[in-house]
Amino acid sequence: MRIPTIHGYIDRRILINYTIDAEVARKVIPAPFRPKLCEGKAIGGICLIRLKHIKPKGLPDLVGIASENGAHRFAVEWDEGGGTKEGVFIPRRDTSSFTNAIAGGRIFPGKHHLAKFDVKEANGNYNIAFTSDDATQIAIEAKVIGTYPENSIFKSLDEASGFFEKGCIGYSPNKNNFDGVCLTTYKWEMIPLEVASVKSSYFENEAMFPKGSVVFDNALLMKNIEHEWLNVASK
Repeated sequence: MRIPTIHGYIDRRILINYTIDAEVARKVIPAPFRPKLCEGKAIGGICLIRLKHIKPKGLPDLVGIASENGAHRFAVEWDEGGGTKEGVFIPRRDTSSFTNAIAGGRIFPGKHHLAKFDVKEANGNYNIAFTSDDATQIAIEAKVIGTYPENSIFKSLDEASGFFEKGCIGYSPNKNNFDGVCLTTYKWEMIPLEVASVKSSYFENEAMFPKGSVVFDNALLMKNIEHEWLNVASK
């Protein structure tokens, strides 16, 4: 699949991050990808992102579309060109946009499930939930804080931010291959969130993730980021 360069703005992006037993993650992540480990653990999570003015690069913002979106993701590595590449494997995508749902797997990489989002944001507090067309559910209650959590697998905000910045290339399953896209941001700034509660029917599915194999680690916030989505060759 080849898509045009897409330009727009990340109005809000929350990364909900988990540590995952490495052997469990290897069973979920398909070849040619493998888990990228941190302190012996795989890293996975959910991206809750609100996009605005999304359109082919060069067109005016006026013609762009806005949407709430969710992406389940795993930090991965793979062999390419005699070396090791890294990015994210995205087994599922969810969206509030009927247009995105129709275009997923055709224009945008990977199938997009249509979902109903419930979003409440005020004074640094974020209550975000969605239920998709196949009953997958996500819910998080969080607020902005000034310090990074001490019990995270990452030793600092800078370490966590650098880890996720390297995951700019994402691959999603589509029929017999994996569609690729690269996120290029005009700046990269993350701030920590304190999470009061988080629920994920995907990561709480014990048929895929046995009890105790997935542990919430941290949540990070990005706001007002101009960006582009660039085409990457399918695998």
